Amino acid sequence: MEWELTEVPGNLTSSLQATVDVVAANIEPKLASTLIRQLSQACPLENLRHVKRVRRHIECGKSELSIILCLSTGSETHSKQLPVDVQKIVHTYQLNPFTAKVSMCSATSKEEWEEQCKLWPTSYHPAHDLGIVCGFREDELPSIFNCMKIAIQLSKVGNAAIIVDPSCTQIIAKATDQTHQHDTSEKGNKLSEVKADDAFSLNESTGSDSNLLLPASFLSNYNSLNMEVSCINPWGWTKQRTTGQKPLPGEGFFAWHPLRHAPMVAIENAAERDRMIFPSTSIIKPDSNGNLENYDDNEPAKRLKTDAEVKFEHPDKDQSADESCCSDLSETTRPYLCTGFDIYLVWEPCAMCAMALVHQRFKRVFYAFPNPVNGALGGVYRLHGEKSLNHHYNVFRVLVPEVYLNGLNDGSK
Repeated sequence: MEWELTEVPGNLTSSLQATVDVVAANIEPKLASTLIRQLSQACPLENLRHVKRVRRHIECGKSELSIILCLSTGSETHSKQLPVDVQKIVHTYQLNPFTAKVSMCSATSKEEWEEQCKLWPTSYHPAHDLGIVCGFREDELPSIFNCMKIAIQLSKVGNAAIIVDPSCTQIIAKATDQTHQHDTSEKGNKLSEVKADDAFSLNESTGSDSNLLLPASFLSNYNSLNMEVSCINPWGWTKQRTTGQKPLPGEGFFAWHPLRHAPMVAIENAAERDRMIFPSTSIIKPDSNGNLENYDDNEPAKRLKTDAEVKFEHPDKDQSADESCCSDLSETTRPYLCTGFDIYLVWEPCAMCAMALVHQRFKRVFYAFPNPVNGALGGVYRLHGEKSLNHHYNVFRVLVPEVYLNGLNDGSK
């Protein structure tokens, strides 16, 4: 098996499974146009616009036409299901109604459309932008697989996360689980110290599988549950720890904490990187109670208005606005949270981490191994398919070749 990428749908109820019963009848080809016109007026199929009214099929070696009369109401006799106007058409042309099944929803892919047409012909209108359909381009696959290799290499005991800017293929931040005292390794959880001129590019990362040596303890259990992963075993931090294990110096933050799962730490590291690359000037202003507090007018939340909105509201201040923009061009390029970024996880995230990815406005989420205990992106729940959320991202699973993992475990590659 080669490296593969499969999409994790947000809703298991597909157009293949959802069907609706309709009342149809076989007709003579010469009556097709007349019946279509009359039925469209008597009983329009408003909720089935993707379904074609007429079906051509082969019956006993003979081509026949069938037409949908109306939706089925579930009554045993067809005469009770037909509206009055449709009954008149049936009696006029002496039609013999029967019940058929059609797809309830329009197809989202060519494969679904082909399956739907086995029941009754439907219309399929593919998107012109292929990126909208599959969520990625074919030329992105090498970079995607390379990112996952780096994430797997970073993972030693628990989970690992890597945030990537797909527009320039640069790693923004990386992290591992910090829910145990022994998880706080400097290499895996060091706060991002990336500057604008030395961001790590994926083009410079490992190019061959032989350079990725994974721990034998990880490889031996890659296809089973790893209870050291915080998203799988969120209460694992309560296990007995030896007195010899000491956390690293915190320097103003928790060196380890029960909620510091790898995705949460990676998000924190990305925010720290933004603060280092895009320093802002804080001024002190009194709040509503008269108390002094820090106020940052360059904070992303304060900069949601576009230049066009500013000019519309203050047309006489175009010159001052231009001067302000020129004085601090770096602030205009500062990302808002993690909007448009990708995140790579070795293990599928839990509900807490998956919701944090929603709040951070990630574009795509990639993971290698499913989480059948607490997985929120396909393993148990499908949070990314909740329509009530104000942001949605695409989720993909990277299928890692077993030969690749076994080869690393044996040290033969």
